[in-house]
Amino acid sequence: MISIQLTNYNKRALYGGIIAALITGGGAFLLGSLSGYEAKSLIKSSLPGINTLCNTIVLASATILALLLTLLSVSSGTKSKLKDEHYRHVLIIAKIDTIVFVAAMIVFQILNIPITEAENVPSSWYSIIYYISLSLSAILSGALISVVLMLYNAVTSIIKIIGLGISDHPLIYNDKDEESV
Repeated sequence: MISIQLTNYNKRALYGGIIAALITGGGAFLLGSLSGYEAKSLIKSSLPGINTLCNTIVLASATILALLLTLLSVSSGTKSKLKDEHYRHVLIIAKIDTIVFVAAMIVFQILNIPITEAENVPSSWYSIIYYISLSLSAILSGALISVVLMLYNAVTSIIKIIGLGISDHPLIYNDKDEESV
């Protein structure tokens, strides 16, 4: 198994996703405490938007996986020899993106259960369900933002190496690297 260490680029991307999740999730808690009836009506009005968000995240994460294949193709076709670190970045992006894909599908399926139509659910549960659904949507949004920021870092590195011809980029093997091996 390959051990994965987060680079500064990936850490910044994860921090960006965490900040985005806190900002989007914080808005829900500004409402204060809700009664069961209020939460039930808010669930009914917010579920279509959360379902759309989950669908969007599923489509985006599947597209990102396909884009990673293109990134790998471009990376392997370059004249410069890229370090293993570049491929580890792509591996981390693929792993996190796959987790986001699966989580978004699961959340979508769970939130499609018609909980507001059930008669045997205690009304006090609706506020808990409401906050959980908003928290999950905030976490999924933050996770996708992290993946996009990581992809951005990988793409900009490739642009600098291939498109701009930067030969002293940290992801390119140079003579010193070969001597130390």
